[in-house]
Amino acid sequence: MAGRIKDEDIALVRERSRIEDVIGAQVGLRSAGGGSLKGLCPFHDEKSPSFNVNPSKGFFHCFGCGEGGDVIDFVMKTDHLSFADAIERLAGRAGIILRYEEGGSAPRQSTGKRTRLIEAHQAAAEFYAAQLAESGEAIAGRKFLDERGFTLEQAKVFGVGFAPRGWDQLSKHLRGLRFTDEELVTAGLAREGQRGLIDRFMGRLLWPIRDISGDVVGFGARRLFDDDRIEAKYVNTPETPIYKKSHLLYGMDLAKKEIKRRGQAVIVEGYTDVMACHISGVPTAIATCGTAFGVDHVQVLRRLMMDASAFHGEVIFTFDGDAAGQKAAQKAYDEQDQKFTTATYVSVEPDGLDPCDLRLRKGDDAVRELVASRVPLFEFAIRSELNRHNLETAEGRVAAMQAAAPKVIGIRDRALRHEYGRRLAGWLGMDVDAVMSTLSEIARRNQRAATSGTGPGRASNATIADPVEEAPPPKEKLPRPDPRDPTLMVERELLKVALQHPQLTGPLYDDLDAEVFTAPAYAGVHAAIVGAGGTSSAAGGEEWIGKIRAAVTVEMLRGLVAELAVEPLRTAGEPAKRYATEQIISVQLAAVSRKVDGLKGKLQRMNPVEETEAYNRQFGEVIALEQYRHALRERMIDDL
Repeated sequence: MAGRIKDEDIALVRERSRIEDVIGAQVGLRSAGGGSLKGLCPFHDEKSPSFNVNPSKGFFHCFGCGEGGDVIDFVMKTDHLSFADAIERLAGRAGIILRYEEGGSAPRQSTGKRTRLIEAHQAAAEFYAAQLAESGEAIAGRKFLDERGFTLEQAKVFGVGFAPRGWDQLSKHLRGLRFTDEELVTAGLAREGQRGLIDRFMGRLLWPIRDISGDVVGFGARRLFDDDRIEAKYVNTPETPIYKKSHLLYGMDLAKKEIKRRGQAVIVEGYTDVMACHISGVPTAIATCGTAFGVDHVQVLRRLMMDASAFHGEVIFTFDGDAAGQKAAQKAYDEQDQKFTTATYVSVEPDGLDPCDLRLRKGDDAVRELVASRVPLFEFAIRSELNRHNLETAEGRVAAMQAAAPKVIGIRDRALRHEYGRRLAGWLGMDVDAVMSTLSEIARRNQRAATSGTGPGRASNATIADPVEEAPPPKEKLPRPDPRDPTLMVERELLKVALQHPQLTGPLYDDLDAEVFTAPAYAGVHAAIVGAGGTSSAAGGEEWIGKIRAAVTVEMLRGLVAELAVEPLRTAGEPAKRYATEQIISVQLAAVSRKVDGLKGKLQRMNPVEETEAYNRQFGEVIALEQYRHALRERMIDDL
């Protein structure tokens, strides 16, 4: 199987992908003098052009929002692709057949195979759409859509189709287009039967599921007929080389630009809900594909909503107002909220209507109002606890406070924790000072239980910190990092590898600057590792950890070293050198990105006319850092 793309082919793609042509296909460019071009930036709203393209250097830069890079960066940013996927996209545009080097523990599948599977899905989507519009037996599907308030023209926008009830009609059609049986089975469009291929979907209404770039990679199918042998209301394409449900969000291909522009993503529960939202004027609606909203979906949104090194915007979960919807909203709080460094909200329809039914019964305005009526997820979780108690009695209010306390104490942001403590008092109609004092006592009790080991389990400082009173000044100056902080996850993982498997990191780790670690405590552990002789000469084991602990004078750091030395790595099985290298390059990439962001900020504050020399020098540094960042990315791809 093919591995990474050959370096000479990457260079050829760069050479043949003229930046002015690629960007010009999406942005209206005009001459800006001196061989440069300019136009309106595609990454932010503006009335006068500040987006500049320099064809001779092969770079673009927006002086309004600070985005910049080369032609590959532009494709990665606009289509939200990885580096390798962007290369493949540009290669296809330029008619270049890429070659892949053999080997590697996680080789990429060949472009030819992926392309064939994509083409098969596209042909299937066209076949299904034609069936919905023309087939007599598709009347059940057309009736389903009509009863839910959708016209055939609206359904056409979303590519909705119908799978014939015959057992191999799609397979016959695709064979006629010269797709092989093996390709149809691999794509998940058919399965092997005793008499040959059997279509995966039969007698169902279908929604094509597209990846973020717009390629059809699978289908979601809704039951229409009572005699359907599959009783499940919805079934989806099985896992295939191109369909990974944990990474896919239905409607993302249509919503991605508005999600990025508005800084908002609305998570709904079904395909018809996505349709209803988009038609009603909520074009940021997306849905999962037969699975719960998870960490991989979070990463997809991070790529869209990341601003510099921070995640900004709103993620709004909509749920039915029934018990199941309430449970789903609570699950979102328990599992998702604090994985986002953003404002996360919940919109619950009180009459138990999903967006599709809401639009049908109350109109488009009601759907927009549902989203606009969102409440912070913290507030929802706390008030859900209060609703379980009788607040008319003193006993009920005290019980409600005790039940809601863990939700308040669990908020990591100290200022927000304090504010919700005050709000809790207001919702209960109780004295603010009394509620705050009770919360502080519960927090201290939890902390003592966690420290002594008598509690239900170990709790982090962020979870048990006093929501009202500042904790006594620590003896050490370094704050202990939150092990669940997603912005520090890679730094923590790298230190764990260096401590547990130093032989995998070697000189590459020892040459790291301390500045790549943003958490002072992690930087302190790194300094201790280097001070103990570095990973190049370490054999690992208890003696190695002992040397590092002896190299630190701060008690908290000694405890942190011991903690990192035993904490499981975030990889299955024994780690390989590739995994260690990936962590090293990741922290280097983050450090370079911080430098680039800082320099771009300075450029935005400078006047290029009055400070020409300084401006050009700063711009040159940005270009050099961008090139270094590309080199790091390519090196990471080489190791995958």
